[in-house]
Amino acid sequence: MNVYISCDMEGTAGLCSWKQCDPSDTHEYPVFRSYMTREVRAAIDGARDGGARRILVNDSHWSMRNLLLDELPADDDLRVISGAPKEWSMMQGLGAGSDAVFFTGYHAKAGDAATLAHTYSDDVYRAIVNGTPCSEALLNAALAGSYGVPVVLITGDRTIVDECLRAMPWAVGVVVKDAIGFSAVNSLTPQAAREAIFAGAREAVGRIAQAKPFIFQAPFELTIETAQVEHADFIELMPGFVRIGGRAVQFTSGDYPTLFAAFLAATRIAAAAAPIG
Repeated sequence: MNVYISCDMEGTAGLCSWKQCDPSDTHEYPVFRSYMTREVRAAIDGARDGGARRILVNDSHWSMRNLLLDELPADDDLRVISGAPKEWSMMQGLGAGSDAVFFTGYHAKAGDAATLAHTYSDDVYRAIVNGTPCSEALLNAALAGSYGVPVVLITGDRTIVDECLRAMPWAVGVVVKDAIGFSAVNSLTPQAAREAIFAGAREAVGRIAQAKPFIFQAPFELTIETAQVEHADFIELMPGFVRIGGRAVQFTSGDYPTLFAAFLAATRIAAAAAPIG
């Protein structure tokens, strides 16, 4: 049984500030980097206890080189993908050979009243696929679904867990914290979070046979509402994108991986936009 883990950081227990997950910070980031790693380790250990054999972990936060590798199990059936940029970003390495997907340390989407809520980039105000406002989790789950692979575990803040369970009721959700505000949380302790994640991962492996891939129905329509007008100015320069408003662009495709790639490209070109003068 093969499990794929996409691990983010903002949904880690106790984390409530950009400084705590910014690799340039030399004080708090090292502490929360360790907490993130240990939550991933808990997911790995729980999956193994549930019967999983081969596990591929994709470090999916910021520079995508956050995990402390020597805190992970030492065996040939565990592989870790690190670094950026990567073709599929948070979903690099996923393929039809995976039996199930875990999302750990995930967070709420841009526009939600939740801690550090965003969707891939601060330049994205809202990402909508076929009329559904999407978090990183839903965008990524649909990519997994296009390969026939279901998401069976989601860990992070209550907002993202609740969203995912509404869309994927077969999955196991592990809530490690509740948002008080954008930069404040009511959280489990790191140890309690790890114990809950271990138990959730073990249970999730047992649900694989009943799980379903999450998919949107073709044709696929992506609408991106940007934070500023200049972000849309840059995105509409890419072939396939159509400007539909001051801060909105649209892209359509009959193939979800193509739409997903277009979304990633849009976030990257939007980052280059800046007012001139």
